[in-house]
Amino acid sequence: MRKPIRIAGAAGLSALMLLAVGCGGPGNGKAAPGPSEAVTPAKPLPMKATPRQATWTDSDDKAHPLRITPTRLARGSDSDLSHIRLDDDLKGKVPYYLTFSYTNTGKKTVKNLSPERNFSVNGADGQPAQPVSLFQSNPLATSSGLPPECREGGTSQLAAGASAAICQIYMLPKGQPPTTVSYKDDGGDTLIWKVGEGGAAGGSSDGILPAGKPADGVTEDSDKRPVSLRITPKGVRVGSLADLSRFDLDADQKKMVPYYVTMQYRNSGKYDLLPSMSDGVTLQTAAGQTVQKLTLIDIGGPGVSQCPEAVPHKMVKPNGMVTECSIHLLPKGDAPRAVIFSGEGAGSHQVTWRVSVAGK
Repeated sequence: MRKPIRIAGAAGLSALMLLAVGCGGPGNGKAAPGPSEAVTPAKPLPMKATPRQATWTDSDDKAHPLRITPTRLARGSDSDLSHIRLDDDLKGKVPYYLTFSYTNTGKKTVKNLSPERNFSVNGADGQPAQPVSLFQSNPLATSSGLPPECREGGTSQLAAGASAAICQIYMLPKGQPPTTVSYKDDGGDTLIWKVGEGGAAGGSSDGILPAGKPADGVTEDSDKRPVSLRITPKGVRVGSLADLSRFDLDADQKKMVPYYVTMQYRNSGKYDLLPSMSDGVTLQTAAGQTVQKLTLIDIGGPGVSQCPEAVPHKMVKPNGMVTECSIHLLPKGDAPRAVIFSGEGAGSHQVTWRVSVAGK
């Protein structure tokens, strides 16, 4: 049986699929493809297989050094999973097969090893693909039921100097091809490999607006009445932890890099608004992370001069404008991919822009 996996930093838990193989198992009545059955070859995507040094932390919080190398990312087809009972949220999505090798570069055997939980395959908007695990529903089946392109099973125990390879299936919406493969290192940093052009500006991605393009959004006033907005992203800048030296950051936050997101809002509705629209702003990163705004306790204080909360700092009347800045902390090695505004109330929706980072 193929074990379920956990994905650290991905969106939610890994999906589960029931596998019906051999002997007329349940599902749609189709058996898993046999060795002689014709299958459509998966299409490999351009990706430089660069080995990177990483850290794996076991259940006893002991760190072990690994060398990890994504060796292949391939686009599958719907027919690959025709014998699978897919969860509803996976139907219509495209399977991608990530194969990577891992080597124990330490001096001791590592047990209960599962580096696949730290990998993520990410679209142009920074949204992570949905990882899946397969289970055999027929205990008498002799085939794994896995597509031929993705049968490397890996190992959970690795002697010093030994290597293994594993393949993991990820699902992305049609029209949202992957642009990065990432690994959330247990040492704190994020490792990223670009796929193709890596989502460079100029590529096509459904639903992602160009950086700086005005768009309409909806929020609520203090009485829960909907208020329309005209939103213009003004930029994303890399900052410095020295800018936050007045504030009490925890140990993990002190290892991160601050990014400042500046947005301009015009009140195109009928009611006054408190300048707090930045509460609905998130950054989506190249490693598939969704990063909320950092909340700093600074009652009556000067705030962070490099990223002022609101200018002017007063109620925004109809046809009035305000510029707000929010701070987002990212792990070293990661980078913003998209900025998202999520509205509130009736008629609200999510708006996504491509990011162009200044100061790097």
